[in-house]
Amino acid sequence: MTEKFRLSDPVQFLALGFGSGLAPKAPGTFGTLAAIPVFLLMAQLPVSQYMAVLSVMALFGVHICGYTAKAIGVDDHPAIVWDEIVGFLITMILVPVSVTTVVVGFLLFRFFDIVKPWPISAVDKKLHSGLGIMLDDIIAGVMAFGVMQLIFVVSW
Repeated sequence: MTEKFRLSDPVQFLALGFGSGLAPKAPGTFGTLAAIPVFLLMAQLPVSQYMAVLSVMALFGVHICGYTAKAIGVDDHPAIVWDEIVGFLITMILVPVSVTTVVVGFLLFRFFDIVKPWPISAVDKKLHSGLGIMLDDIIAGVMAFGVMQLIFVVSW
């Protein structure tokens, strides 16, 4: 699979989740795993800075995912996992850092990303290019964030 990609290209390297998207099985899961250290670093930031960095990552993600899809000639190749990184970071907004919260956030995000309930499924089918690649995972992250906040308010 790596013959399609140029890991020496920094844009593709980011789109591939620092290489995690090249996992032979479940690249989206490995991309989400790659998001955990990014979250642990970003969780140290004030909320306003976390949101600013996340916004830049999401906006930049439209470009890097679209660029990489165009470069390899596949609209939403499974190895493109920058969208999973951003989606997980959305899930974890305002969440205190602990092993439990990271595991629950990981599982919630993967659930919404894999099952793709409406409106995720509609966006996934209708939008293409970098925006389509990013937007379904952004929505999955927002949905997982909502459940995460509900769990946090009720039980933590």
